[in-house]
Amino acid sequence: MHYPWWHVPQLTAPMLIAAIATIHVLVAHYAVGGGLFLAVETAYAYRANDRQYLDYLYRHTRWFVLLTVAFGAITGVGIWWTIGLASPLATEVLIRTFVFGWATEYVFFVIEILSAFAFYYYWGRLPEKTHVAIGRIYAFSAWMSLVLITGITAFMLYPGKAWLADRGFWTGFFNPQFVPQTIARTGGALLLTSLYVYFHASLAIKDRRLHELIARRSARPALLGAILVTAGGLGWYAFLPESARAALDSAAVLTVLTVLIFALTIVVFVLLYAGPYRNPGWLSPGFAGTLMLFGVAAFSTGEFIREAVRKPYVIYNVVLGSQIFPEEVSTLRNEGFLEGGLWTRAFVHQYAREHELDLIQGGRADLRRLVARSDGESMKHRRALGGVLFQYHCNDCHALERGYSAVAPLIRGRSRDAILWTIRHLDEGHFFMPPWSGTDDEAELLADYLQGIAPPRPAGMYPETRS
Repeated sequence: MHYPWWHVPQLTAPMLIAAIATIHVLVAHYAVGGGLFLAVETAYAYRANDRQYLDYLYRHTRWFVLLTVAFGAITGVGIWWTIGLASPLATEVLIRTFVFGWATEYVFFVIEILSAFAFYYYWGRLPEKTHVAIGRIYAFSAWMSLVLITGITAFMLYPGKAWLADRGFWTGFFNPQFVPQTIARTGGALLLTSLYVYFHASLAIKDRRLHELIARRSARPALLGAILVTAGGLGWYAFLPESARAALDSAAVLTVLTVLIFALTIVVFVLLYAGPYRNPGWLSPGFAGTLMLFGVAAFSTGEFIREAVRKPYVIYNVVLGSQIFPEEVSTLRNEGFLEGGLWTRAFVHQYAREHELDLIQGGRADLRRLVARSDGESMKHRRALGGVLFQYHCNDCHALERGYSAVAPLIRGRSRDAILWTIRHLDEGHFFMPPWSGTDDEAELLADYLQGIAPPRPAGMYPETRS
């Protein structure tokens, strides 16, 4: 509400963030685990004087740099671009709170880039110890980036009561979710990297000895990663705020997805143990592709759940999904949601002037004048302003008539009175929705708008008629 709203039809802007972020996270975890893989395996290959293995690691590094440095950087910028447009208030809070953290992460990111390029482009031209040292520098800086970003993203889920009292950097960074999510993400980096390595090796290597060597050496990090993901996931659940746990319990889709994550993790663990760990020869392209598919599915599902359980907040207890601060709700209920925002206020005043509506009194919009009329022309204006209310108050979570969590199917067949009651009691009807933050007159306008898009009750359902 404090910024102009970026409308993304059907998908909704937050879901676009989620789509780009999930792709980036899958690549970023490979950047962390892959750095550790290359540092450890290059050192091993030098010690064993295994030139065949070194040749493969060189080819793998080329693919690694292209995917993590080039594509990873593009998706990383994409996240900043989309969150700045779709959730500017939350982005502002995160930047202001964690300026030191972002600056530190940027330093480690620059070290990552420089060491990754040096590791690849100076391959074979550096002393072995120096080459390995550069690989270790990359691995450490990449993991530190993970730690720093995890502290900030974990803060979004649960800053903790202590931060709400002092608003300090360190209190916010070392939030209750920090340790569990760091453990889970470190494990995810190890696990996903092994799955990527297996898939790449199954396609790029024909030599049986080298094939089985890679399968054996990456099996233990993968199994350790699966254990860490499970341990971190349990810790994540243990430190969830009460509303987030309730959301998991009450939303059937989240319950199913949670079970799916643990089921997929178990399947991946069993396949890793039975395959690469005990029978390295099983690592065919089909087997490796199946492993990677299961791992990516589990990880992506986990990211979706992590985002979903924050509702009704973007940042828990700090920024609501309606893009306002919780402490603003009472003021906006008295003074008006549309009047409370720079851009919404400008739109209403301009709309009133363009359509010669007698709404502006004392420099403020008096919507009672419009709500009191019910003729066709007035209804058109009521629904137009109701559309603005929907866009700023509701579109953060709901598409309109079709798409992600579209509101029209959710209110299908409801009477106007039922729609109006739902608006006025948003957080009572569904605790994971933000409270209504407008006046009673604005609720009337939104009800008019939603009634205009609500599909009729399906034919043949009881009762077919109701007075």
